[in-house]
Formats: sequence, structure tokens, C-alpha cells
Amino acid sequence: MVTVVTKLVHYLHLSRRSGQYTMNHDNSKKSTERPQIDRSSSQDSLDELSMDDYWKELENIHETSKNNHREQEVVVVKEPDEGELEEEWLKEAGLSNLFSESTGESLDSMVFLSTLTRTQTAAVQKRVETVSQTLRKKNKPYQVPDVRDIFRQQSDSKEKVSGESEPSSVTARENKSEAQDEVKDDPEFSLGISEETTLLEDVPVSETDINLEISFAEQAANLKDSSIGKMCKGKEDDTQLPNFRLPKDKTGTTKIGDLAPQDMKKVYSLALIELTALYDLLGTEFKQQKAIKIKTKDSGLFGVPLSVLLEQDQKKVPGTRIPLIFHKLISQIEEARLDTEGLLRIPGVAARVKSLCQELEAKFYEGTFNWESVKQHDAASLLKLFIRELPQPLLTVEYLKAFQDVQNLPAKKHQLQALNLLVLLLPEANRDTLKMLLEFLQRVIEHRDKNKMTLNNVAVVMAPNLFTFHGLGSKTIEQSEFVMAAGTANVMRFMIKYQKLLWTIPKFIVNQVRKQNTARQKKEKKDKAMKKLLKKMAYDKEKHEKQDKSPNDADVPQGVIRVQAPHLSKVSMAIQLTEELKASDIVARFLSQKSGVVQALKKEEVFLYEIGGNIGERCLDDDTYMKDLFQLNPNAEWVIKCKHS
Repeated sequence: MVTVVTKLVHYLHLSRRSGQYTMNHDNSKKSTERPQIDRSSSQDSLDELSMDDYWKELENIHETSKNNHREQEVVVVKEPDEGELEEEWLKEAGLSNLFSESTGESLDSMVFLSTLTRTQTAAVQKRVETVSQTLRKKNKPYQVPDVRDIFRQQSDSKEKVSGESEPSSVTARENKSEAQDEVKDDPEFSLGISEETTLLEDVPVSETDINLEISFAEQAANLKDSSIGKMCKGKEDDTQLPNFRLPKDKTGTTKIGDLAPQDMKKVYSLALIELTALYDLLGTEFKQQKAIKIKTKDSGLFGVPLSVLLEQDQKKVPGTRIPLIFHKLISQIEEARLDTEGLLRIPGVAARVKSLCQELEAKFYEGTFNWESVKQHDAASLLKLFIRELPQPLLTVEYLKAFQDVQNLPAKKHQLQALNLLVLLLPEANRDTLKMLLEFLQRVIEHRDKNKMTLNNVAVVMAPNLFTFHGLGSKTIEQSEFVMAAGTANVMRFMIKYQKLLWTIPKFIVNQVRKQNTARQKKEKKDKAMKKLLKKMAYDKEKHEKQDKSPNDADVPQGVIRVQAPHLSKVSMAIQLTEELKASDIVARFLSQKSGVVQALKKEEVFLYEIGGNIGERCLDDDTYMKDLFQLNPNAEWVIKCKHS
């Protein structure tokens, strides 16, 4: 691959004006000439046609840029001061209040920290130490916490906290100790602290289970410490991708969109810490990029921020989550069938694409644009143009480099785990748009027998459109783009092939959210107990509720749950828990109650929700075993309702 890059540097450079790759012509060479690829030295042995497609796509991007004459303001990535990245990291992880003088805010952080695994704790500790050193050097007037007061070694968790100390320190130790004791006593909340041997077992290469119950970083640490860890040294053969699969989880698989917003905030913080811990362990530098804000278009279609597009679109179609133009371009490509040979690879006519782009800007929202005149290859070119001209890349400025660096991780399983966490970190609009794109690309691949677009073909054609960005304008980043050319195509392959796995929230993160909620509830109860007035109010409220309980709301017998369905004809039903009872069975029982209201609803539109207890709100998948979930969250309420669009 190094040989390939050395040759490429003489042929290509990034145009800062247009924000895309352009050809650096030599008088003695034709512009269409491309470097020969030494495939024997390439770690990413993509097929021959695919790599040719990559260079052709770069040329097409350049030609489109020239023809459109688009002036884009360059977004220069700011070089951070020492410790600035770590401060920003702590802020993103929800831990900036470690440096706050407010005791209440500090206690919130302690509750959060009490649920972290060993490797996650090490990642946070490393950043706290860096920030502490930086603040001391700058003589900042902040109260810098001593890392030793924030984190305690896991081996000390059994020791009883004794002696006098600051109130906040006592509370922090109590929270940490309580959480660790609960983790140890409750097998459902195994967060990777205990040693696991099952993940080191031999599994067939063709069918590999992805363990979502144990922290990815903890798995990597255990593997690294074991003799089998030698397998991770050196690169794997990239010519074939394993059939990674998710083992069935009896408490239900949690997908992005299944959790309430307040719990998703916790997921974001935990995913950021977990990803950092994983990169630390595997020797890959993880740094969030930070771009200077620039003036962007506040209306239109191309070159408009996703947030602005959605604000425009939601005025026309309330609740829409994906830009209407993006959705329409995909629909237009599919209406002409996906059997067309070279779909996505063969560009549309440049002049026609430019004209269509201008006409769309003027007529799309008026509804007067003539879609019948749009040819399939032109629509595909417009789709790629839309992605490239976003003022901020679809994978975001912050995490674009982290997505690129996935290729540097030593094993395919690590790469998949990192991508899973990165998808969790994307803003909602970016994530939803990416999901629609990947689903569309998979449908294109399903017609590969006729359109000749294999997974590799599609990956290398789309990689330049997602991974090039005019904001990364320094020479070092330009050259790293060349180095990662085939690597980004491999990352694209992973995102397409394993997209269903990428939209899954790992169970260990969901369990950490549950632990945070439990710890928070315990803390709130302790705070209430200290106030006589609140204690009296709680007593009066409880007494009042007991008097007003109706027979339907009375405590149900052991082994029975009461399920509410306020929008259905049968609004409440007592359900006996059995070993085989699933969430889908409960929904089916309610829908079997015939009425006009029920007939208007389809099974695919209603779901059983787990609400309260140690979770905010969680939509259950059909294969959730209710008895197992009830044991995990016995204080939850169970409600059937339509899923939020």
C-alpha cells in the first residue's frame, strides 16, 4: 500500500477551493492516466476493477467540481492547545463538572463514574490527568481534583470506607462502592469487571459471535493479556469478511431509537468513553477534530447543513427525519430499477447534472420540478454530489478521522466494534441519513448479478464521497488521505455489510445506563430522607394513593404483570409470565381483541414498552423473553403503544 501511495502523491492533490480531489497534471502525462497498483503490497486486497473504480470516481468528482464552479469556504481544522482536546472530550463525555466547584454537579459525575468498567475508568483517568497538568501549567484558578480522589482501584472496592473526609468524597466513595457491589452480586449487570473466559473460545472464522454483554475494551484487554492475543498481531486477510452475528439476548436487543432521549444522552457519553478506551488499548490515537464555524447557506438543497434542511422540510412534512431531496433522489434511482449495469459507478453527463442541480434549487420546494426528465445515472450523480457538498461531512468533522482510523485496528472484530460505537456518536440527523444511504447501497448490491456492482465495487465508488472533506486542508491530512485510500474503502465495506449490527446498542452500555438510573434513584431517596418535609409529603402521597387504588390497579400476584394499552379497546390485561412468553405474544393477545380501533392498527405499528424502574423508556423487540426482562427490571411498567416515527 505504501508503494501505491508514493505513486499517487505525484498524480493527485486536494483542491482547497473546490474541496475535492483534483488532478495535478504533468505536461508529459495525460490527465486520464492512473498509477499502477502494486496489489502484492496492499493490505486491503480489493479486486482489481474496484480500485480502478476508486481513481475514476476521484476524476469524476473533480470534473463535477469544475463544471459546477462551486465556491466553498474552506473549513480549517483548528490545531488545539495542549489539554484543550481533553477538556473538550470530558465535556462531550458529560464529565466537565469534575472541575466545577458545585458539589451537586460533582456528585452527578461520581454517580456516572461508579458504573464505569476498568478500561473505561483508565481512559477517563488519562484525560483528567492531562487536563489537570495543563491547568496547573496555566495557573488556572480552578479547583483541580486529585485523580486519586476521583478513581479508586477496583481491588479496593471491598474495603470499607472509614475515617473523616469531605462530604462529597464520602458520597463518591459510597456511590462507587455500592455500584461495584451491585455489579458483583448481579450477574445481569456484568460490565466487564470480572474476568471472562468464554470470549476466548475458538469460534469458526465463517460465523463469529459479537459479544455485546461485555465491554469491547475489556474484551480487547483480556485478549491482549492472553496467549491467544497473539492472533491480533499483524493484519488479517481482508479479501473475505466473516459472517459476524449477534447472539440472541433473552432480555431483548436494543436498537438505536428504542431508548428515551434522556437515556440516549447517557449512551452517547458511555459510547465516547468506551471508544476511547478501545482505541487506547489497541494503540490507535483517538482525537476528536474541531472545526472553526463558518457561514453556511440558510436555504436551498445543495451545500446546506442537514439541520437547516430538516428545519425546512419539517415545515412541509412534519416529523420528517431525513432530507426530502435525499429521499427523493434515492426513490428516483430505484424507480428505474436497480438492474442497470454500472449503477453508481458510471457518472451522469456533467453538463446535465449541473443543469439539474440548478433547476432543483429553483423548483424542488415549489413542486414544479419535472422528475420524469431525470435519467438514472444523473440521479445517482446528484445523490453523491449532495453528500459531498454538505458543509459538514455526513460522518461529522469531529469523528471523520476516527472513522478513517478504524482501518488501523488490528482485527476485524475490533473494527466492527469501533464502528458500532462511532455510529452511536453521530448526531441524529446524520445517523438517520447514513442509515437510509447504507440500506439503499445494500439494495443495489442485491442486484449485483445484473448491475455488476458487488460490495467491493459499491464501497470504493462511495468511499471518496463520504471520506473526503474540504475542511481537512493541511498537508499532513492530505497525505494521510492518500495512505487511507483503500482503507476507507474497507471501512465503507464494513458499514454496508454489517449495517444491521451497527445500529444495535450493546447490552453492556444499556446495563450501565440501568446502573446509573438505579444509583441516581438511590441518591435521590437519600436526599429526600434528609428533609422532613419531603418525607412527610411522600408519606401522605403514599397513603392517598393506597386509598384511591381501583381493583384493576391493585398489586398483581407474583409471576404476573399488568400490561397497559391506553390506545386499544382492551386497555389493561394481567399476563402470567412463563419461560417462553415473548413480547410479541403479549402484543398479539391485545390485537386479537377485535374492534374498529384495533383493526385500524397493524402488528408492525405497535410495540410493547418497558417504562420506568431502572430505564427511562425502552421499545422491546418481538423476541424479548418477558420473564427474563422482568427479573432485570421488576419495577417497570409495561405499556403497548405505537412507536414514535
